[in-house]
Amino acid sequence: MRPRPFPNTLRGVLIGLAVCLGVAAAQRAPDAELRLLRPELLALTCPERIWTQPPTEAQRLAAARREAFRALLPEYLARLPAEPDDVLFMPVDGVRVAQVADTWGAPRGGGRRHEGQDVFAARGTPIRSATHGIVFEVSDRFTGGRGVMVLGPGGVRYFYTHFDAYAAGLREGMAVSPDTILGYVGTAGNAAGTPPHLHFGAYAFDPETCRHRAFDPLPLMVDRDRLAQQ
Repeated sequence: MRPRPFPNTLRGVLIGLAVCLGVAAAQRAPDAELRLLRPELLALTCPERIWTQPPTEAQRLAAARREAFRALLPEYLARLPAEPDDVLFMPVDGVRVAQVADTWGAPRGGGRRHEGQDVFAARGTPIRSATHGIVFEVSDRFTGGRGVMVLGPGGVRYFYTHFDAYAAGLREGMAVSPDTILGYVGTAGNAAGTPPHLHFGAYAFDPETCRHRAFDPLPLMVDRDRLAQQ
C-alpha cells in the first residue's frame, strides 16, 4: 500500500512553523546581481515529503528547516550552468591530490558509510571552493559541526565540514570561485579527537525528486596549481 502524505498540508504547516520558530530565518535568496541562466527552472516544484507515520516534534523542526531551503532551491538552480563540473580543484591549500587517502565508502559509526573524502592539514589551513558556484547553506547543524554547502553547475551540491572557523564575510547567496576561501581546517562536530581535516563531499542533483545523491569526488579532483594554468 502506497504511503499517504501526512495530513493538514504538511508543507505549509512546516514552513509556517519554521518561520515562527526562526529556523528559516538564516536562508536567503541568491544575490540579486547573479543573472538567470536557466529561468525555466524557477517553475521547478519539489515533491512534498511523505510521512509514513506522524513525525515527532524534532522531525518536524528538521523538516521545516529543510523545507525552507528547498523552497529557494529553484532560485539557485536557475542561476547555475546546466553541465556539472568535470574538474574539482583541491579545496585545501598546500595539499596535493596524491596525499588524499581514499576513504570513500569506508565504514563509519552507526552503520554509516563515508560519503566523501577527508583532506588532512594543519588547523587553520584555508579551505577554498573546489568550483564556481553559490553558497547555499552556512550552518553548524551538520554532524560534522561548522560546514558550508555550495551549489555548483548542474545543481551538484558540494559539502565542506569540520571547520575551525568560517571565512570573514562568508554568507548564503554569494557567488564563489575556486579562489574563494570558505573557512579554515579544524575538528568541529564528530571530528573532535581526530587530526584536523576537511570532510569534502559531492552530491549529484535529481530534478525529479529534488534530492541529492552522494558520489566520490576524488576521481575529479586535481591539484590547485592546475588553476593557474587555466
